[in-house]
Amino acid sequence: MPDLKSVVVPEYGMSEEVHLDPGTSAVLVIDMQNDFVEPRGRLFVPSAPATVPVIRSLLERARASGVPVIYTQDWRLPGNPKIIYKDSPGFPRVGEHTIAGTWGSEIIGDLAPGPHDLIVKKPTIDAFYGTPLDHYLRLLRIDTVVVTGTVANVCVLHAVSGASVRGYNVVYPVDAVSARSDFDAELAVHQAYFVHQAIVTHAEDISFDRARD
Repeated sequence: MPDLKSVVVPEYGMSEEVHLDPGTSAVLVIDMQNDFVEPRGRLFVPSAPATVPVIRSLLERARASGVPVIYTQDWRLPGNPKIIYKDSPGFPRVGEHTIAGTWGSEIIGDLAPGPHDLIVKKPTIDAFYGTPLDHYLRLLRIDTVVVTGTVANVCVLHAVSGASVRGYNVVYPVDAVSARSDFDAELAVHQAYFVHQAIVTHAEDISFDRARD
């Protein structure tokens, strides 16, 4: 059996300039909710607050070009055993979180949705399962999604996977995605790049080249 502590993460390509057509692109904001982003949240991700200004700047540029912004909310019913994670360094055992209608389920104030943004409430870690997300994207004639948010190796990676298997191109700005550990962050990038052929970049290197009609 290999020594897992000595495993080296394969290198992946980092794109320095990503030019997107605002007429066919959308930005997804995955689960930037109080329970994940605020320190008193039930499942606080320590690296999440640092991504907030990065995501906000990206959203400002997207909205200025008429690019659709779609938020997801982890939206759990009380008593759902699926929201209790097993003990691990990355996910200590916690109780219920992001329960529908509670403070913890609300999107953080610093990234409050605008009047024209869409919000998708999801009952599982998959943004596409049992939600209208794919329907919204097809109505908007989107072919490329920029995926931001938290948690990298859980809900963000499932959003990347869900988009990829449905035929969408994926852009993954590493500084706009947060994880509970470096391992989780690298795992998510590795899967996004090698499995789903995502364009890996930094948020500031993404540009929307013309105003949407």
